[in-house]
Amino acid sequence: MNFYQELELILELQNPKAKIKAFETFYDAYKKGHVEFEKEYKPKEFSEPSYSSTCQIVNPQDVPRRSNLITKEGQIILLHAILHIEYSAIDLALDAAYRFSHMCPSGATNALGVPKNYYDDWLQVAEDEVRHFLMLEKLLNELGASYGDIEVHNALFEASQRTQTLIERMAVVPRYLEANGLDATPMILEKLKRLPKNEMLEKIEEALKIILHEEIDHVKKGDIWFNWACGVEGKSRDVYFEIIDKYYPQGFLRAKNLNTHARKEAGFSCKELNFMAKREVC
Repeated sequence: MNFYQELELILELQNPKAKIKAFETFYDAYKKGHVEFEKEYKPKEFSEPSYSSTCQIVNPQDVPRRSNLITKEGQIILLHAILHIEYSAIDLALDAAYRFSHMCPSGATNALGVPKNYYDDWLQVAEDEVRHFLMLEKLLNELGASYGDIEVHNALFEASQRTQTLIERMAVVPRYLEANGLDATPMILEKLKRLPKNEMLEKIEEALKIILHEEIDHVKKGDIWFNWACGVEGKSRDVYFEIIDKYYPQGFLRAKNLNTHARKEAGFSCKELNFMAKREVC
């Protein structure tokens, strides 16, 4: 089994169940050492997200808003929104392993390659995202709904399209977009706590707690490889803010309710957090 060729096939699969099954087969072979890295391989540019045949894609402002979580409809909208993020995250993790710099045959690092543990990290993240997706999909199915029933946006796919260097991808996806999730999830959990007791809401709350805990590690992996890319390119970590300002000019104007504890655990420095918050938070 060839590494890049197989990942390309998995990334292109449009059926979620088929994608997950193919990934599980590939990842099992990878962990057993039955996957070979091609010496030469040109990454493909994907013109549309893999969920384009499953979901109706609309502008972000047209995605149904999450409200009235006591109702079945409100719970479906909430679950579907988070489920879509997790499904997009599967492809983002796989693309991180697929797109950037072939591994040196020896496993050493140089200007053209990254160490094998880079691939280990992002395939492990993909495995986590698959588990998150299946966990949330089960709850959505319990409500009589399925992935694809509600309109979605493709902001995460667009982010992957725009960031075609390792340093930018690590800055934007794990250290910005996923890190924003570390801030948003506690606010959702707090909202759920204030609602009347409801069995499905309790299941959603438990799932979100698991996801929040594991996403810290994903952001941390992004931090590690962002640092690695900075070292290779001879740049300071401060380039992070230049990259975010390039793609999200208003990105830190709304940096309220920062999950300082989780972000610090994921590798953010107090200097970075204070800059984002526009005040001393640590």
